[in-house]
Amino acid sequence: MSEILNKFKAALIAGQKQYGIWNGIPHSYAAEILAGAGFDWVLIDAEHGPFSMDQIIIQLQAMSRYDVNPILRMRNADPEYMKTLMDAGLQSFIIPKVESAETAETMVKAMRYPPEGTRGVGTALARAAQWNRVNNYFQDANQHMCLIIQIESVKGVEALDEILQVEGVDVIFMGPADLAGSMGHLGNPGHKDVKTAVNNCLKKIVAAGKVPGVLTSSQKLIEEYTTQGAMMIGVGLDTIILANATKELAEYYKPELKSKVSNTRY
Repeated sequence: MSEILNKFKAALIAGQKQYGIWNGIPHSYAAEILAGAGFDWVLIDAEHGPFSMDQIIIQLQAMSRYDVNPILRMRNADPEYMKTLMDAGLQSFIIPKVESAETAETMVKAMRYPPEGTRGVGTALARAAQWNRVNNYFQDANQHMCLIIQIESVKGVEALDEILQVEGVDVIFMGPADLAGSMGHLGNPGHKDVKTAVNNCLKKIVAAGKVPGVLTSSQKLIEEYTTQGAMMIGVGLDTIILANATKELAEYYKPELKSKVSNTRY
């Protein structure tokens, strides 16, 4: 067995559903609480969360004592940023708002050493290779990288057929919240048109032999999307869980707070 086995990727290849949670709170305590909860994966959200490179590494170190797979959502499709993150120890990445096969191909190559890709060689400085202490790192690294392409716009949906043809893309992850906005239903990811679009995409992903993924905090939608084949399933966000739980507790003792209801939904 490889010293750097990507258990998340291996589980998906074996056909095992992988449930996970979003990490948006940039503190090691949050990382440990999430990592020890029993999920298969924890996603560090560097697109919307205020994570510096130092904080990302701290989150990885905090999670490392637990049997959980860290994933990172990047700010954008940036090969140079990805290079540093791979050397820091990450193997699984979500690339947000992909709208072309060309972008997917660029990120596939960025994740792999030559001749298959363009990843720079820096193992002497890399936590991923334990500073050259991991045996066979160059031989094993490529196959354990996991690329997750996120489709979250009308343009992305339109490009899905071409993206599905890109070799090296492991997961196609649907983003209903942004897709809803792109379709004219901002704040309503449960709209029937959005659900129809997501379900149609999930069917295409399954038919193409790729792994489908989705994020929603709605248990009803999770059941629906799982029925359509979703295998990588994000079921909640730490910030929302904390916000909702604290509000509910405050309302128990201060019932007058129940009248303060927000219509903002994710």
